[in-house]
Amino acid sequence: MALRLPIRTSLLLLGLLMTGLAQVPVPASAPRGFWALPENLTVVEGAAAELWCGVSAPGSTVQWAKDGLLLGPDPRIPSFPRYRLQGDPTKGEFHLHIEACDLSDDAGYECQVSRSETGPELVSPRVILSILVPPKVLQLTPEAGSTVTWVAGQEYLVSCVSGDAKPAPDITFLLSGQTISDISANVNEGSQEKLFTTEATARVTPQSSDNGQLLVCEGSSPALDTPIKASITMNVLFPPGPPVIEWPGLDEGHARAGQNLELLCMARGGNPLATLQWLKNGQPVSTAWGTEHTQAVARSMLVMIVRPEDHGARLSCEAYNSVSTDIQERGVTLQVTFPPSAITILGSASQSENKNVTLSCITKSSRPRVLLRWWLGWRQLLSTEETVIDGLHGGYISMSNLTFLARREDNGLTLTCEAFSEAFTKETFKKSLALNVKYPAQKLWIEGPPEGQRLRAGTRVRLVCLAIGGNPDPSLTWYKDSRTVTEPRPPQEPRRVQLGNLEKSGSTFSRELVLISGPSDNQAKFTCKAGQLSASTQLVVQFPPTNVTILANASALRPGDALNLTCVSVSSNPPVNLSWDKEGERLEGVAATPRSAPFKGSAAARSVLLRMSSRDHGHRVTCRAHSTELRETVSAFYRLNVLYPPEFLGEQVLMVTAVEQGEALLPVSVSANPAPEAFNWTFRGYRLSPAGGPRHRILSGGALQLWNVTRADDGLYQLHCQNSEGTAEALVRLDVHYAPIIRALQDPTEVNIGGSVDIVCTVDANPILPEMFNWERLGEEEEDQSLDDMEKISKGSTGRLRIHHAKLTQAGAYQCIVDNGVAPPARGLVRLVVRFAPHVEHPSPLTKVAAAGDSTSSATLHCRARGVPNIVFTWTKNGVPLDLQDPRYTEHTYHQSGVHSSLLTIANVSAAQDYALFTCTATNPLGSDHTDIQLVSISRPDPPLGLKVVSMTPYSVGLEWKPGFDGGLPQSFQVRYEALGTPGFLYMNVLPPQATTFTLTGLQPSTRYRVWLLASNALGDSGIADKGSQISVTTPGLDQPSGEPDYQLPTEQPAGISEKTEAGSEEDRVRNEYEESQWTGDRDTRSSMVSTTDVEPYYHSMRDFSPQLLPTLEEVSYPRGVTGLKEENMAFPGHVYDELERLYAPSGAWGPLYDEVPMGSCDLYWPEDRYEDARGIYDQVAGDLDPMEPDALPFELRGQLV
Repeated sequence: MALRLPIRTSLLLLGLLMTGLAQVPVPASAPRGFWALPENLTVVEGAAAELWCGVSAPGSTVQWAKDGLLLGPDPRIPSFPRYRLQGDPTKGEFHLHIEACDLSDDAGYECQVSRSETGPELVSPRVILSILVPPKVLQLTPEAGSTVTWVAGQEYLVSCVSGDAKPAPDITFLLSGQTISDISANVNEGSQEKLFTTEATARVTPQSSDNGQLLVCEGSSPALDTPIKASITMNVLFPPGPPVIEWPGLDEGHARAGQNLELLCMARGGNPLATLQWLKNGQPVSTAWGTEHTQAVARSMLVMIVRPEDHGARLSCEAYNSVSTDIQERGVTLQVTFPPSAITILGSASQSENKNVTLSCITKSSRPRVLLRWWLGWRQLLSTEETVIDGLHGGYISMSNLTFLARREDNGLTLTCEAFSEAFTKETFKKSLALNVKYPAQKLWIEGPPEGQRLRAGTRVRLVCLAIGGNPDPSLTWYKDSRTVTEPRPPQEPRRVQLGNLEKSGSTFSRELVLISGPSDNQAKFTCKAGQLSASTQLVVQFPPTNVTILANASALRPGDALNLTCVSVSSNPPVNLSWDKEGERLEGVAATPRSAPFKGSAAARSVLLRMSSRDHGHRVTCRAHSTELRETVSAFYRLNVLYPPEFLGEQVLMVTAVEQGEALLPVSVSANPAPEAFNWTFRGYRLSPAGGPRHRILSGGALQLWNVTRADDGLYQLHCQNSEGTAEALVRLDVHYAPIIRALQDPTEVNIGGSVDIVCTVDANPILPEMFNWERLGEEEEDQSLDDMEKISKGSTGRLRIHHAKLTQAGAYQCIVDNGVAPPARGLVRLVVRFAPHVEHPSPLTKVAAAGDSTSSATLHCRARGVPNIVFTWTKNGVPLDLQDPRYTEHTYHQSGVHSSLLTIANVSAAQDYALFTCTATNPLGSDHTDIQLVSISRPDPPLGLKVVSMTPYSVGLEWKPGFDGGLPQSFQVRYEALGTPGFLYMNVLPPQATTFTLTGLQPSTRYRVWLLASNALGDSGIADKGSQISVTTPGLDQPSGEPDYQLPTEQPAGISEKTEAGSEEDRVRNEYEESQWTGDRDTRSSMVSTTDVEPYYHSMRDFSPQLLPTLEEVSYPRGVTGLKEENMAFPGHVYDELERLYAPSGAWGPLYDEVPMGSCDLYWPEDRYEDARGIYDQVAGDLDPMEPDALPFELRGQLV
C-alpha cells in the first residue's frame, strides 16, 4: 500500500484538475479486493466528473450502478454517451468518467465486481455525485435595465426572482451601493426536481440623493464564481429649492423711470428642475425660463422698461415643479423716481409794444417735486405766484405765473420756463417761447417796366413790391384792378402768374409778381398794399385776335343749298385784316360791321356766300385774321356738313374669290351723310340677319364676313344701304373655289380583250381647269405604271382615259387624280377588268397525282384557271362526265378575282376504278379550256428538270434545278460528279432533302467536270438517262475572275411536310389539302396521296403542286390557312380581276367606292423545259421496280401496282 500511495496521489491531483474538487485516496482500511474506492463528489453543471474504482483482481468483470441501475461492463457504456470507463483494466483501473455533467447525473453510484475464479463478488460503498446548477437569470420587478420614476420619501416594493438553481441562491439588494436590510426572501421548488428558485422582496424609500443611482439585485451561489446581477436606474422626483432674485445695485426696489431693468431669478435643485414665472401685482408677465442640468439650476430673466406707473408695483418670482406641494415665491416692491414728462406755458407771447404779457407755466407729475424759474434771454424774471398739487403715480404738479411789459427791443428774445430738482441734477427740463413784439412798416414802393412801354402778348413781366421795417413782417398783397392777385393753376392751363413768397433781407421785405402778359393785362392797374401803405403801375399790351369765330346762317345743308358764313375777330391790339379760303381755294368776302371789343382792343368782321354739293361734305372753310404789325395770323375753320343719300364709290369691289371652308370678306365702299342706318344683304332672295348667324356677320362698316364657306354660298349678293336722305344698292359676286370631288367613276370598268373602252371620271370642282385631270396606273413594277399606249381626254368637268385594243397586261387598278389648285386633290380608284376566255393552268403535257389504290386512301385533284367573268368547272374520267352525286367524289370550288379553283376529292381510291385520266374543263361566256390529270400509283420519282449552273469559283459550282414528279412519296436529291480523265465517281447528298439549289465544293481550278443529279424516294431513284439531269462544266483558273451567270433565277425554298395528327371531316381534309397547296409556276411535278388507315397517319402535302396565288376568300377564313405563299412567275398575269359588285360580289364586300385594291405583278412566261414524253398512262409496273425486300415499304404506301 505504501508503494501505491504516490500513484494514488497523482491520480488524486489529476481529478482535482479535471473536476475542481478533491478525491481522497483509499485509506489503508479499504475493503478487501479494492485498492481505490469512490468518494462523494460535487461538481458544477457542465464540468467533468470522475469516480475512482481500483480492483485488486484485474481479470474480474467490473461495472458501475447508478441509483441501482447497472451501466454494463462495456467501457464505452453505449446507453450513456457522456459516460465511459477510464483507466487501464489490466491494472484494475475502472474509473467512471462523466463529461459535461448535468442534473440527471445527480445520483448514488456503486462500483460492482462480479464473481470470478480469482475472487468473490465485490460492491463498493455507495457514493453521492452532487451536481451544482447555477442560476442563469434574475427576474427583477420593475424590469431590469429600465428606468423607474419614484418620488423622494415614498416607499416602493421591489421583487427579484432567481432562475432554477441548485442549491437555492442567496439574493441581496444594493441601493446606491448600500445594502438594503429590509428584505424578505422565500425559497420555492424549481421547474425540475432538485432545482430551487429564490424570491426576495425589498422595501425601498428613495431620497433625492438617489436620483440617477442604481438599485441592484445580486444572486450568489456555490455554483457561481461571481454573483449575477440585475439592476434598474432610479429617477427620483423631488421639489426645487426657493427662488432667489438678483437685484442690480445696492438699493433693492429702487428704480428710475425709463431704466432698462433686468432681474435674474434662480432656483437650484429639483427633479425635474424648477418651472419659473414672473408676476407683477399678481399677474404673470413672463413665463420663459431656462435650465442647466449639469448645475441643476433653473433661471428666468425679467427684462422691463420702468415706467412712472410702475411705482409701488410688486414683482415676484415663483418656483415649482410636478412634485412640489407648495409654490415657493420671492418678491420685491418698486420705488420709481421720475421727472415731469412735459412742461406747458399757457398764454400768448405775441403782444403790441408797451403792453403787458401774462403767462403761466405748468409741469406734469414728477417724483420728487420740482421748482420753476423764468428766463427772458439771459435775464431771469421773477414769478408772481407758485403752486404745488398732487399728481399721478404718487408724484407732484408744479405751477408758476408771470406778468411783464413788452418792449420793441425785446422782440425775438427767448422766454423760458425751467424746472429743476436735486433728484435730477444731471438733467434740465425747459419750455421756451419766442417773444413777438408787434410794430408797423416804414416805407413801400414797386419796381418794374416803365409806364407806357408796349409789351407783346406772351412777354414775361416782373414786378417787385418792397417795404422797410415792421413786425410782424408786413404781408405784401398784390391787386389787379382792385382784385387780389392769386395764382390759379388749373391742370390743363399753362402757368401765367407766379406770385412769390415774402422775402426778407435785413429790415427790407419784398414780394415778386411774375406774369406772362396777355390781352386782359392791357391798360390794367397793378397795386401793392402793406397795411395802410400802397403803390401802383399800369401795363400796355399788344395782342393778336383773342378769338376768331365763324357764324353760319344754316346748320342742315343739302346739295344745292346756299350758305352764308360770317367771320368775327373779337378783339386785337392793333386791328387785323380778315380773309377766306376753302380747302386752299381763296374766296372773296364782304366786310361787315364790327362789334365792340373787350380788353380795350379792336374788333373786325367779314362774310362769304357758298353753294353746296355732296362733294363739299367734310370740306373746311377757313377764315384768317392777320396782324401786319405783329406779323401773326389767327385762323378758324368751319367744316361743311352736307346731308346726302348713300353713293357707292369707284373702288367698290364687285367680285370676291374665296376657298371652300375658308373665310370671305365682301367689302363695302360707300359714302353717305349721315352714315347709313343699315346695311342689308340679300342672297338668292333671302335676307341675311343683321345680328349675324352661325357662318356670317355684318361688320360695323357694312362689310359681310363669311366663314366655313361652302360651294352653296357661291353667287350674287345684293347690298342695300339706307340713311335718312335716301338709299343705294350694289351687287357683289362671291366665287367659291373648292377642291375637286369625284362624282362619277364607274368601278369596275369592263372590256373584252382586244376591245376599246373609256374610263370616265366626272368631278365637281371650281375652278374648272383644262389640265386638272391626271391618271396613274397602280402597280409594283415601274413598267406597269406606263400609260403611253392610252389616250387622255379632258373636257370641262369630265376626264377620260381611253384604252384601244385592251390587253391583259392593262388590267388592274387605275387612279384618277384631279387637282384644280385647291387642296386636296381628288383621287378615285377604278379597276379595269379585261374579260377573257378561261385558260386552265397546265404547264406540262400531263399532270400526275399518285395515291395508293387499296381502297383506303383518298386523292385530291387540283384544277385552277383564269378567266373573267366567273368560270364553271366540269370533270370527266376517261372522257365520261363524272357523276358528282357519287359519295366517293366531292368537289369544292373557289373564286377569287380572276382566279378560280376546283378541288376534286376521290375517297377510297381503287386501282381498278380510279387509276384513270381525269379531265377538268373551265367554261365562261367567252369560251372554255381544259387540262388532264392522271391518277396513278406511287412510283419512283422522275428525273429533275433544267439542271444549270448559277455560280462558279475555282473550287465550287452553284447548281439549280427544278424537281420532277416525286412519284407520290417524299423525294431527295443526290449529286454525282466526276473529273474527266480521273477514274471513279463522287457523290454528295443535297440537304435539306427538298432543296432545289446546291453548291458543289471541293473542286479543283481549271478542271472539266461532268455532273449528274439524281432524285430518289422510298421506291428507288430516277436514273441518269435524262439529259436534263446532267451537265458538263469547267472550273475557272485562279487567275480568272469568279462570278455568276447573268441569267440566274430566284432560288426556291423547298416546301415542308405537314403531319396530320387527327382525322377530321372530309370537308376539313379537302380544305386543308387546298390550303397547304403552293404553285411552282412552271412545273406540276408532285402528287397528293392521303392514307386513311390507322397504321401510320402520314400526310404528304401538295405544296409543290398547286399554283402560287393570293389566298381566296374561302381560304383565308379557315383557321389553318396557307401562311407562306410566295409570288412567282405565272403563265398568266397576276392582276386582280374582280367581278362587278352587282353581279358577283356580296353587299359591302368592296367598302368605299374609291378604295385602293391590291395588285399583283406577274409576267407572261412559259417554261422552255418540257417532258420528252408522257411515259404512258401508267407509271412503271412492278416488274420495272428495283429489287427490294417485300416489307421494305409500309403497306399503306405500296398501293395496288398494275
